[in-house]
Amino acid sequence: MDGRAEQFEQEFLAFRPQLKSYLFRLTTNRQDAEDLLQDTFIRVVNKIETFRGDAGFKTWVFQIATNLARDHHRVKARWGEDWMDLVKDAHVADPALFARKKVVLESDPEGKFVLSEHLNYCFNCTVKTLLVEEQVCLWLKEVYDFKVSEIMLILELSEGKVKHALTNARRHLSRIFQHKCVLINKQGTCSQCTGLNKMYNPEQDAHVEANKLKLLREQEGKNMEQLLELRMQLVKSIDPMSGKTKALHSYLIENSPAWAKKQQQIQDLKK
Repeated sequence: MDGRAEQFEQEFLAFRPQLKSYLFRLTTNRQDAEDLLQDTFIRVVNKIETFRGDAGFKTWVFQIATNLARDHHRVKARWGEDWMDLVKDAHVADPALFARKKVVLESDPEGKFVLSEHLNYCFNCTVKTLLVEEQVCLWLKEVYDFKVSEIMLILELSEGKVKHALTNARRHLSRIFQHKCVLINKQGTCSQCTGLNKMYNPEQDAHVEANKLKLLREQEGKNMEQLLELRMQLVKSIDPMSGKTKALHSYLIENSPAWAKKQQQIQDLKK
């Protein structure tokens, strides 16, 4: 291995965790993220001689990873806005399914419900309701700190289209959180968060834990755009691949589409 290739390999290893979490957020599946990460590394190694430095090495690698991910069936699949409600209904209707979550949670080293990580999971589910380009732009800009000019290179889009995608993404998310998230519309603590906390960590008061979060402490007087910014700051601080409840939230996000679709079929049959 020559010095240049070795330098690039070291750079790749330095941002590998970020790239892996990015791919997980797009695919919502650990194994798919692992596979795409490996495919990206192989593609980088095979194409390294074509890298001319027109963009930063990290930008170039994320471009390769994004192109690979956009062809993936899980990335292309857009989630329904009501899927999280359907997932909740499915678990209420099936005690065995609800009990399974407890088993999965207890497989984590901590074995406790962590509210901030659940909010991160909720955010990822909500982002999946966006168009793919909007998802990619949002993750790259707000969580992985890429500049608009770098996102333009990664997606091969004009500045106007990148900014339009970001604006649409933020407007869409603000609307959903305003109507669905009780932490945002100030009606208390989310029933899902409270219910999961009571079931899996009964000695912890969900309201007390919620008030420790910057999102709750600083929400007074904030508009929806500012509240979204606080939520994204929280998400940015969490690595979904290595959190204290990674097993639980990987299990939930990987299975939610199937649960939601099945529950929708059940509800349709009852109409």
